[in-house]
Amino acid sequence: MTEDLLYSGTDWNFQIIRNCYDAIEEIAEKELGLDVFSNRIEIITSEQMLDVYTSSGMPLGYRHWSYGKRFVSHENAYRKGLMGLAYEVVINSDPCISYLMEENTATMQALVIAHAAFGHNHFFKNNRLFQEWTEPSQILNYLEFARGYIARCEEIHGVRAVERVLDAAHALQGQGVHRHSGTRRVDLRAEQERARERRAWEDQSYNDLWRTLPLSAEESSGGTNPADLSARRQLGLPEENILYFLEKHGPRLASWEREIIRIVRLIAQYFHPQPQLKLMNEGCATWVHDEIMSCLHKKGKIDDAAFMEALHSTSNVINQPGFDQGSASFNPYALGFAIMKDIARIATAPSEEDRLWFPDIAGNNQPLETLRHAWAEYRDESFIRQFLSPKVIRDFRMFRLEDDAAQSYFLVDAIHDDAGYRDIRRVLADSYDPSNWSVGLEIVHADMQGSRTLHLEHRTSSGRLLHDKDAALTLSALADLWGYQVSLKEVDMESGATLGLRESSPE
Repeated sequence: MTEDLLYSGTDWNFQIIRNCYDAIEEIAEKELGLDVFSNRIEIITSEQMLDVYTSSGMPLGYRHWSYGKRFVSHENAYRKGLMGLAYEVVINSDPCISYLMEENTATMQALVIAHAAFGHNHFFKNNRLFQEWTEPSQILNYLEFARGYIARCEEIHGVRAVERVLDAAHALQGQGVHRHSGTRRVDLRAEQERARERRAWEDQSYNDLWRTLPLSAEESSGGTNPADLSARRQLGLPEENILYFLEKHGPRLASWEREIIRIVRLIAQYFHPQPQLKLMNEGCATWVHDEIMSCLHKKGKIDDAAFMEALHSTSNVINQPGFDQGSASFNPYALGFAIMKDIARIATAPSEEDRLWFPDIAGNNQPLETLRHAWAEYRDESFIRQFLSPKVIRDFRMFRLEDDAAQSYFLVDAIHDDAGYRDIRRVLADSYDPSNWSVGLEIVHADMQGSRTLHLEHRTSSGRLLHDKDAALTLSALADLWGYQVSLKEVDMESGATLGLRESSPE
């Protein structure tokens, strides 16, 4: 039996990793039906892992002082024992790159191959949001182009001039993505050439007769200045992607500055799906590695000691601290893994409660097909709304509090009954909805012929205004790139009333 083991003990070498990979690949593809990009596995040191943290996991990147600051902060915390390092980091690219720490034991190397190279990899390749918004085969080449381009700009225009543009663009990168434009997967390979051709075409084809086009009935009845409406139409306003608008229409930006803004914008766009899929992505990868390690043990490929180490590591990863232990949110590994396990249970051994709540999947005896469908078609918010069960709610001891500022107490207003389960699931799903934690800023007007003032609106509900410091920093970054005064009006979505007006001008 010992000769069937992939390894024995904690030590590993590259042949052991090769053998583990082959055994894991066979289970992942033949038994779990996973579909993955080709894999590239790299072994790195703890210091290199810190460097990967600094660059958001990407192996290539341009230089910026904020990355060095982040590296020093992480390194100091790690050396003082205030933080640990991940066992692995995986990159959404094709080939899919997985970094494994050389300090890992043989069992941990096998576990993270299952977790990253097959769990995350399958999710990256098959989830609809990733498919619609990213092009994994192009990201590494584009990062190499970005690093080279910015380095050349530093040589020609100076480090300080480049940093000024990068600082402002980084401050606005959260407002530099297309969120509601359907399927807008970025073609990174052709983006640079298309943008140049587009600007050249606009310069050649501009015609002043555009401003004489008749207005629509809605525009004519709005009481707005026709010249303003014509300008808004030409500029494509309102526009939620602020970096895109600045890149296209910033009146004082040089061509190299526009290119840097585009680089920051496209990289931000590439990472746009990830925060919307954190719980599902980690839950999927954890479920996959748990299944694969269990299967390896059943097949006699790893011994009891290795399996116990894998179980111990998984238990640490899915630990959910209580609300009274300083935990402000759910551990995505814990909640995601629990829902994945629960879906498999409902599909194979449902209770009467499950049959009432999930009639479409209860007892279908297709756990793998059900999970693969969920991984492909949902994001965190819709996944919780569809699959969070009363059992998981009870297991995590969830409840809902009503916090009324006028009262000296909290009210528990959703408990473990049918109505309470539905309220808890709805509220929890809402907390994962991007519209509830992203700030909705739009450029609504730009006076291109007069004062050059850029006008923005922040549409809010419940009177939730921007923090004064955050608003001031945002306006400062905007004004720096725009080159003229910037005005920000905060408006109540329901009544249309103006709640506040802020202005800024470049230094």
